[in-house]
Amino acid sequence: MNALIAIALLLTSATQFRLGGLPVGPGEICLAIWIGLSLFRGAPPLSPAFARMSLFWVLLTFAECIGTLNGYAMGDHHDTGLFLHDVMAFPFVGAVGCLLLTEPGAEVRLRRVAWTLLVLAAGSLTLQLGAAWDVLSLPFVEPWFGDRFRGWSNNSNQLAFFCAVLVLVGLHLADDAQRARGRLGAVLCLTPIIIVGRLTKTDSFTFALLASVPVFLVLKLRAWIVAPASGPTPRPIIRILAVLGLPLLIVSFGPLAVSASGSPEQLVMGFMKGGGKEAAGETNLRLELWGEAIDRGLQAHMLGLGPGPHLPVPWSIVAVRTRESSPDVDPHPTLGDAPNFEAHNTFFDLFTQGGLIADVTLVWLIASAFLISYRAHAAGLSALVCGLLVFSLTNFTLREPMFWFGMALALVPFDTRRQRSPEREHGSDWNLAPVYRVRRG
Repeated sequence: MNALIAIALLLTSATQFRLGGLPVGPGEICLAIWIGLSLFRGAPPLSPAFARMSLFWVLLTFAECIGTLNGYAMGDHHDTGLFLHDVMAFPFVGAVGCLLLTEPGAEVRLRRVAWTLLVLAAGSLTLQLGAAWDVLSLPFVEPWFGDRFRGWSNNSNQLAFFCAVLVLVGLHLADDAQRARGRLGAVLCLTPIIIVGRLTKTDSFTFALLASVPVFLVLKLRAWIVAPASGPTPRPIIRILAVLGLPLLIVSFGPLAVSASGSPEQLVMGFMKGGGKEAAGETNLRLELWGEAIDRGLQAHMLGLGPGPHLPVPWSIVAVRTRESSPDVDPHPTLGDAPNFEAHNTFFDLFTQGGLIADVTLVWLIASAFLISYRAHAAGLSALVCGLLVFSLTNFTLREPMFWFGMALALVPFDTRRQRSPEREHGSDWNLAPVYRVRRG
């Protein structure tokens, strides 16, 4: 079961494997099989993490139903196909998120799935890099979208989100590993994932890591400073030096980085795709979409209009598609009578669908996941929640199973200072090859 869900999560990003333009592929089929097998286990015992996830989906369903009724009362005209797409997608990923948290042993099971997924993803992305560099050949897959790498996905953003979540999951696994070989294995697996993430040239991938890694470092430093000293080392003096030296190191590194890049603007632009040449246009487009999403939500009295997109296609995008032929195989919203474009922001899209209730519910779940991981001293999981939040600001992430896998990990963290599972009491750690059992030392 652990291997099945790991393979399913891996294949959900391989959307080029979908045949005949169907909305499902190997990943969705594997997820459906895993959901069916999980339901045969019977009613799971109620746990805090399972209760939070279930409550979120109950409230979101309520908000979407209110939005649908409100849209019907207002005479809202929407795209029926995309409406049904969300109606089917939300229960699907909701079941995945809830079943990942079923007890007993949710935390141990999720760690095993995370290790399996990390190893499989490292191998898969290495193969995709080989196909992109003509070492391997897959005739039915086009790994490039212009100069942006997309591997087996239909678009680069989808692959970038998959890589961003995996990088932060791998960071957590490396930090959580009890032995040096576990940390080394996680770092080696992260290498091709980071390379692929950068090759997608998706700014959200870079910004998610730039926001999450400092959070991880700060929380690790805090945990180390407040932890009791173990041994004769002069920990108080080292703590004082660390507290005083870290800000000085950051302040000293800033001018060095700026002088190497020429100016602060060039330093920031260097992290963005195309050297930041498209940044102004994309920013203006996103601000236009977000403003329109707010207007639509307010027109709906902050109750929403139901599932599906509710914004018209911007004329600037229509003009570009008219002039240029796109090599992208992912279907785009077309200009029509019904609004069928998203705001590309999870909170604004939810505002148009389920109104203020949906947004408050999502904020509550994300804040809960961050506070739970923070109190458990799981710096990697706190960084993971920050990364999911940053990516959600520029993409609609609730339909991605990887989003709910990351949230599930954060809702059942392992407290490395207070709790000790039976496996860890015997000094066990995860072996990268037989990841389906716990090796006892």
